[in-house]
Amino acid sequence: MPAASQEHYIATRTANYNLGMGEDSSNKPSLKTRLARILKPNPSSQRVSKKPVERTGNETRNISTGGNYQNQGNRRPSPESEYSSHVDIQTGERRDDTELLHSLADHGFFSSLTSEPESNPRWRGADSGAGDQLIASLPNDIWEVITGYLSLADVASLAFSCKTLRYQLGPEPWKTLQDPDNRASKIDFLVSLDSSLPNHIFCYPCLIYHHRTRKGQERLKASLALAPIFDCPNALEPTTVLLRLRLTSDHTLPFTFVQLALRACHYSPDHGISVESLARHWKSHDSGWSHETSYYYNKGHLLLRVVSKSFASAGLPPSGMRHLLYSREDYTPYFSVCAHWRDGELMNLCKCALSHIPKPKEKLTQQLRKGPQFQASFHNANPIVSLCRECRPMRRCPDCPTEYLIDIKLAEDRNDPSDRFKQAILVTRWSDLGDGSTPLSPEWASCNGCAEFDSFAAIGRRTISGIFESQSGVAIPGQRMLSLNPNNKRLGEEGHNWY
Repeated sequence: MPAASQEHYIATRTANYNLGMGEDSSNKPSLKTRLARILKPNPSSQRVSKKPVERTGNETRNISTGGNYQNQGNRRPSPESEYSSHVDIQTGERRDDTELLHSLADHGFFSSLTSEPESNPRWRGADSGAGDQLIASLPNDIWEVITGYLSLADVASLAFSCKTLRYQLGPEPWKTLQDPDNRASKIDFLVSLDSSLPNHIFCYPCLIYHHRTRKGQERLKASLALAPIFDCPNALEPTTVLLRLRLTSDHTLPFTFVQLALRACHYSPDHGISVESLARHWKSHDSGWSHETSYYYNKGHLLLRVVSKSFASAGLPPSGMRHLLYSREDYTPYFSVCAHWRDGELMNLCKCALSHIPKPKEKLTQQLRKGPQFQASFHNANPIVSLCRECRPMRRCPDCPTEYLIDIKLAEDRNDPSDRFKQAILVTRWSDLGDGSTPLSPEWASCNGCAEFDSFAAIGRRTISGIFESQSGVAIPGQRMLSLNPNNKRLGEEGHNWY
């Protein structure tokens, strides 16, 4: 073959090869083959996938293939991409997630809590009694210093906590509580056992726990009804601490029911009775007054509300007002009052409210019988009574957590068919009975007149009535809160304003 023809043949074969047409132009690939070659992905653009590795010393071996990395085309990723995938962008430190997970597993961060006692020597010591040995190893001088900072009730509770402390402190704390001078400390110690004795109730005259004979069936009844909830040998003996709160002339609230209601709120329903079960509604047949009591639990304290109502006539003389308000037996009000009612203006305010009752409307024939004159105001009497600036505001007793509100409202008398609607006087009392821990608590003792209490400093601007009524969504009209005893005179029965 001539040299020129040979060079032309080589150039043609080279061009066909570069165009991907094979070695011979006669074997030209089809259109489908050429499109497949064009759309075939570039091996260098595929993402490098890292296979699970097994670490042996300082070497890294691929588990699945035995190599370090595997990708399409058997190409190792570039050092730049490998470095960027294991470098923290924020700190610039090289990161290895596998090593991090192994380090967490080695240090036990994901271990269960059941393995903690084995890994913590302090927990092992508690299980093996090393804590008791440590307490027993302390000298007596240290325990004398420790108990010197505690009260008698706390020392007795400390000795009652475990056998080691019982042998370490001895029976002396309990013997000290038997002294009559330490009666208050003994009460504090026994009250601390309340949560562990649901079947018993603490008796303050006996200073022991009595078994509840009617567990869960305790019901509050009138004063004359005998319904004991435990057997107490000193039930009829007089006590220096008042264990009953006067509600009305024929009903009282024993402190035992305050204990049961608050124990059920503090611990469990098995420890006492519900607060709602204390609510009562009754009518006194001797006086004609009707009463309604309700209770509310708020922040560990038991709140009381007593609403007393009685129909009243217009234009009553002073003797008629006294006959309506006072009991003829002991000259105490028929409605619920605290122990300081004689010192304040409560009875004068009730008499002032009764004086605002308008005369009932008179028919035209009734007025013409008296004379030829006729007054339309008597015929169209306004049933809504407005009190004056003296008897309208709410009053708070300065010596106990008790508040009063006096009002005159139109009520229905179903026993009088001729005159169904009459004016009635309503006296509402709200009181805070305390936390129920002891009858020596400031709230309970002050309501009975056995302790000093500054209600304005203790209660503050939030009223007891507002707290009580807010739980049912009832809003009391805005009233001024004034002192029941603005002159701070405490004369008791020696005073004359109360009658």
